[in-house]
Amino acid sequence: MSARGKGEVRLDRVVISYGKEPVVHGISLVIAPGEFVCLLGPSGCGKTTTLRSIAGLAAIDGGTIAIDGEVANLLPAHRRGIGMVFQDLALFPHMSVRDNVGFGLALRKIDAATSASRIREILALLHLSGFEDRLPRQLSGGQQQRVALARSLVVNPSVLLLDEPFAALDRKLREEMRREIRALQRALGITTVFVTHDQEEALTMSDRVVVMNGGRIEQIGTPDEVYEAPANRFVLDFVGFSNFLRVEAISGADRDRGTIAGTAVRLPPHAIEGKASDAIAELAIRPERIRLLRDDTVRDAANALTGRILDIAYEGALLTYDVALADGQRVFVREANAGRGAIGQHRIDQPVALRWQPEDAVLVR
Repeated sequence: MSARGKGEVRLDRVVISYGKEPVVHGISLVIAPGEFVCLLGPSGCGKTTTLRSIAGLAAIDGGTIAIDGEVANLLPAHRRGIGMVFQDLALFPHMSVRDNVGFGLALRKIDAATSASRIREILALLHLSGFEDRLPRQLSGGQQQRVALARSLVVNPSVLLLDEPFAALDRKLREEMRREIRALQRALGITTVFVTHDQEEALTMSDRVVVMNGGRIEQIGTPDEVYEAPANRFVLDFVGFSNFLRVEAISGADRDRGTIAGTAVRLPPHAIEGKASDAIAELAIRPERIRLLRDDTVRDAANALTGRILDIAYEGALLTYDVALADGQRVFVREANAGRGAIGQHRIDQPVALRWQPEDAVLVR
């Protein structure tokens, strides 16, 4: 097979089983050279197993995996041109930073002068110069992450695989490492496959997101496609948060009218499958797409539901309001914090109106 370009990864109807039980059900995916792709899904969805199969650490039972245009099904891990950063980093505790980073070069029998030069370059690139003689326990969490990344990159892999590498970091450090890794990936142009269950990581870091569930791919798309145009209810429910409101009746020549909590509303032009058993349909609306207004300013206006504030959560950059509708349904509204005093604009037990544009909602049938 002729090469298609360094860093291309192709999965064609890949099946992976543990015993007799399939955990990955015939998935297909093409990752272009230089692309940053996130495998996103809940625990047990098959994303890490898929990543390990690309690395050669998990055998496949059907289909093909091709890397750089060559079928890799039977290739051992060290011959696949892969660099991998594990969730637990897997640094050797008795080895210095220099020796940890150079471990892969030693296995490949790279000569000492070339190894020393590569190690110096990659440590400088990852801001680790001066840490060569330290042991992992003498480093911060972020520095340990950089060492693990340096060890993977120093061997010049075609593809970099990252298995939830930020799981043990605090929130601020996770955000810093996201920015650093994304900037480094762009600078190097290396194909990267990143496994995470964190929606924020997937949306902020990737060129494309692959949403997985039950060993299958639910949707592949850019972050905005997955968030704004979910393929089904699972994607809508898993990626971001949505309010799901019962639509008690649908009417109109174009089926564009409905009733929620006794109030007529306009429905969006698009719908997805996934009707709840206890409702004719549901209207899904993201909290940030709803405007919170005094109810006496919008009486009889289209797409205006009235309710009462049950709680207000101050989240620093955001304010989240928990609103109860007349029939008891709960709606969460999220607004940007406009500054000191913004939280005082509304109060608990205050009657309010909720408004949104029909195109900002999704009808779930």
